[in-house]
Amino acid sequence: MSKQITKSIIVKADVPDVYELWANFENFPHFMRNIKSVRKTGDKTSEWTMSGPLGTKLTWNAELTRVEENKRIGWSTKDNNGLVTTSGQVTFNDLSLEETEVTVILQYALPAGKAGEAVAELLANPEKQLEEDLRNFKAFAEGMYDRTG
Repeated sequence: MSKQITKSIIVKADVPDVYELWANFENFPHFMRNIKSVRKTGDKTSEWTMSGPLGTKLTWNAELTRVEENKRIGWSTKDNNGLVTTSGQVTFNDLSLEETEVTVILQYALPAGKAGEAVAELLANPEKQLEEDLRNFKAFAEGMYDRTG
């Protein structure tokens, strides 16, 4: 069954800075609790590793499907070994000189059977997890670009 989540947050930094931080996927372990590593494997591809239940690791590949500098990044999973299939996009909206609205639209589908049940348990509340990840990204970005210091 496919589901979609949309969440936004306002980051106190300008669009180019926020976009640059997000576009470097290797930053994701800094603000996404369950992501252990992201490794670039090609111009548009990357390998993601996530903490799984009981100390296991879940690994999948992702591919960029759309890149509009300082505006939008789209992606989808590929070769995900029967794990969660995801796709989505993040947009960067300039609100003012020093504020950017970051909006994530995430679509996901869980596999059927026992594998799906295990992954569903790991992703018990993906909406809450996305909110937490965005709050962590905001803190990460604002810490990187604090203009008061």
